[in-house]
Amino acid sequence: MIALSLAEIAAVVGGQTHDIPDPSVQVTGPVVRDSREVVPGSLFAAFVGERVDGHDYASRVVEAGAVAVLASRPVGVPAIVVEDVQTALGALARHVVRRLGATLVALTGSAGKTSTKDLIAQVLRRKAPTVFTPGSLNNEIGLPLTALTATEETQFLVLEMGARGIGHIRYLTDLTPPKIGLVLNVGTAHIGEFGGREQIAQAKGEIIEGLPEDGAAILNADDPLVRAMAPRTKAKVVLFGESAEADVRAENVRLTDSGRPSFRLHTPSGASDVTMRLYGEHHVSNALAAAAVAHELGMSAEEIALALSEAGSLSRWRMEVTERPDGVTIVNDAYNANPESMRAALRALAAMGTGRRTWAVLGKMAELGDEALAEHDAVGRLAVRLNVSKLVAVGGIEASWLQLGAYNEGSWGEESVHVSDAQAAIDLLRSELRPGDVVLVKASRSVGLESVAQALLEAGAEGEVAAR
Repeated sequence: MIALSLAEIAAVVGGQTHDIPDPSVQVTGPVVRDSREVVPGSLFAAFVGERVDGHDYASRVVEAGAVAVLASRPVGVPAIVVEDVQTALGALARHVVRRLGATLVALTGSAGKTSTKDLIAQVLRRKAPTVFTPGSLNNEIGLPLTALTATEETQFLVLEMGARGIGHIRYLTDLTPPKIGLVLNVGTAHIGEFGGREQIAQAKGEIIEGLPEDGAAILNADDPLVRAMAPRTKAKVVLFGESAEADVRAENVRLTDSGRPSFRLHTPSGASDVTMRLYGEHHVSNALAAAAVAHELGMSAEEIALALSEAGSLSRWRMEVTERPDGVTIVNDAYNANPESMRAALRALAAMGTGRRTWAVLGKMAELGDEALAEHDAVGRLAVRLNVSKLVAVGGIEASWLQLGAYNEGSWGEESVHVSDAQAAIDLLRSELRPGDVVLVKASRSVGLESVAQALLEAGAEGEVAAR
């Protein structure tokens, strides 16, 4: 964060100083909410959670080097006391962003946000110092914490924005007003909370409504609900996609033998070839979105293509591909799941598994409301249509719908199975995997299927699976 005195911070957030001998002392380190992340010069934001109250750690964080605590009550150590810590955190982020003058890029979408954010960051940091959202910290707490990591050297600030209702993204853009706003897609993630895709589109489109006239709205030409957002902004509209009408588009899209996408990138400034390190054709759209942002910020087609070809995955459990010593390939995509990302992962598995046995270890997709049965059934059917060798559906009723969809599509006998939990899946896979198999692991975060991927990797390292 840019250096600010405690007196300045108190004025910005409308707080009162308590137990601060010298209000001119500066915060020179990051603003953190986890006491384990405190370093000398930090400001610690004390949130009250369901199980933990950050105020209880006040003395500990000051001993560890925090300059003060941003708190909702006096804590006996240097503190700036406010009515609401979250509101104060947002006000501080808004102040710092305005002081910085960095170019803000904000993005949202139903699927692919984090992967695209990571691509944008890897492309832009070739041009100038770039700060971006770590992982998926895209809510009303994670976003300001990310913005507050920017310094005077930061020229690009790339912020992922999530939403669980109308108005959420508008709130985030008020805190950190973007110059470039990007909408990837409108799918069915959280449809149970929103009530329908039209409501999701309404929420996602908020990201472009406040853009300045000299800004840019980057919209997916291949998604009708996204493309229809164009009238909602006064900024320049830039379309990306495989459509011939897209300003930034891909031609000659194909997958390599290992399942990596390759294509010819076209931008208004030229064309160049891209072969990605990431797996799955769905990353083409993500790459085009990143390319459109980079083009608007002055990068050439050749620069963008080189950066996209060298970019990797920066966030955990998102199509993490690891090959064990015995040749079994584990694809850990267990961070989260929705119908769109589930279909994309299955298609990637099918491409990677050409000539090999493939396993889809899948679990519940959460927050689908009335669409849950139909969507789980459809994913199970797709696994069969893609000739996945074996579907392992893990968990409760939603997993049984996955398996039933596969059965009704023609997956009988040993081609699909429903198991009760992650340990049952681990036991099954340990006994049946053969060298050369490819295993995809994916479900909503609450299912915790990353434990399956980790156990399989550990089993491979220990040589537990014998060749058959």
